[in-house]
Amino acid sequence: MGLSPQITNLIIILFMMQVSKKIPFEDENVLNGVRGLYIVSNLIIAGVYTYCQMQINKKKDMTVLKYVEPAPMGSTEEPKAVTTTVHAYDMQQLRGLFKSQLMGVGMMGVMHLYFKYTNPLLIQSIIPLKGAFEGNLIKIHLLGQPAVGELKRPWKAAGGLMGAMAGGSEIKTDKKSIEAAERAGRGGAKEE
Repeated sequence: MGLSPQITNLIIILFMMQVSKKIPFEDENVLNGVRGLYIVSNLIIAGVYTYCQMQINKKKDMTVLKYVEPAPMGSTEEPKAVTTTVHAYDMQQLRGLFKSQLMGVGMMGVMHLYFKYTNPLLIQSIIPLKGAFEGNLIKIHLLGQPAVGELKRPWKAAGGLMGAMAGGSEIKTDKKSIEAAERAGRGGAKEE
């Protein structure tokens, strides 16, 4: 049994923080090299996601997928029944990955260009790239792993801080939960 992704991320961050203390960022060539590493890392991630999108569209799996989405944290809404296809679900997940990458690049851009922070460039060249290859979509569509067990759709919400903030509510796929949500009136939302 290996270490969880959160633990390995923490180890990488702590290690890279020590390494970044020894890097002379005031040297323009070194700084440009680290900037280049960050850009290449993000281009690789974008390329992997684009290839994954091509694979999703090539497979065009129209298998019906039904599940119950938990109500948003802190709301009084009922859980919502969702009927979609594997193709639409994967595309929705991929859009989330692209959006997350763009937000990370935007935040890094502000931190580096506006606030002049250079150390995070090094860490952000590694952690997002590692995270991209740990994602379920990449495991299925790029690495060719079967969609069974942990990779069976719909996927559990990501762990860590955001998962804990969601209050531990998870997506339900059992027939009883789906029927109850459909009868509750918020159901039957068909996503295409």
